[in-house]
Amino acid sequence: MSNTLKPFHTFGIDVSAQHIVIADSAADIVSAWQSAQSAQQPALIVGEGSNLLFLDDFSGTVILNRIEGIRIEEDSNNWLLHVGAGENWHHLVEFTLQQGIPGLENLALIPGCVGSSPIQNIGAYGREIKDVCAYVDCINLQTSEVFRLNAEQCQFAYRDSIFKHEYKDRVAIVAVGFQLPKQWVPLITYGDLTQLAKDSVTPQQIFDAVCHMRRTKLPDPAIQGNAGSFFKNPVVDTLTTETLIQHYPTIPHYPQLDGSVKLAAGWLIDQCGLKGSRVGGAAVHQKQALVLVNDDNATSEDVVRLAHKVRQLVGEKFNVWLEPEVRFIGRQGEVSAVETIA
Repeated sequence: MSNTLKPFHTFGIDVSAQHIVIADSAADIVSAWQSAQSAQQPALIVGEGSNLLFLDDFSGTVILNRIEGIRIEEDSNNWLLHVGAGENWHHLVEFTLQQGIPGLENLALIPGCVGSSPIQNIGAYGREIKDVCAYVDCINLQTSEVFRLNAEQCQFAYRDSIFKHEYKDRVAIVAVGFQLPKQWVPLITYGDLTQLAKDSVTPQQIFDAVCHMRRTKLPDPAIQGNAGSFFKNPVVDTLTTETLIQHYPTIPHYPQLDGSVKLAAGWLIDQCGLKGSRVGGAAVHQKQALVLVNDDNATSEDVVRLAHKVRQLVGEKFNVWLEPEVRFIGRQGEVSAVETIA
């Protein structure tokens, strides 16, 4: 097969890899990873590449995780799902609703594979993976040992997990278990969902509303390359929040359980007048400032320079320094996104 990575990451930047392997099983992943190690080359395991920015051609093997399968069981209180890491995330959300199993509807239309969801602790409209994850099945890339982490062991945090730290580059995720309560409670505290009637709303209505919001505000990667939200929503202390509110009374802010406050990165960027701002072929999306797009054959350098510009202007205006949510991949593997755009 061609070694271009353009079809395998949603930014659609024209980069290549030395080798590309499609892995349908845990054994395929381990075999490809160990072959790369033997050849003293880097290896990168990728789902649908929806949260990656390749900075350069990759000098090793990119392994595409395509492990499939959805198994449904139940107990008296919960639906229990066991899902292969290579399943498409949005397909899983649609499938569960078709089976009469609610609980994932707030996470509709998030691009990527199921196996990527716990790494990033994906979230939207008030729901995160940590709220529904029962376990993650992994395989040790060196020993081929398969083991299971429960949700607590995954050390979920905001867009973070153990898979970005202790287990980074050491394990592959092969399946994810979900526990969805049969006693469904609608979550309609964000965006257009607040307009829905709490007493009569259905999971399908929430799903439809989420899809509508995402489709009207976010660019379709198939048409305009992007990696979704490029920056994390910054989390600051209460003193910083109070200072900001004094200067910007309408600033969106969301108190967290630990006493910190989450700010809306898109709002901060928008206040700097950056919608539509360009560097080369890269641009800040016109409708959602949190998204950087490959508008016209952008290079990775275009995206990095644009991200630097956004970070600098927001930092100078608000004294809040944005960090990329997107993972940056260099020739040998992942590099610090913050250091790259600083």
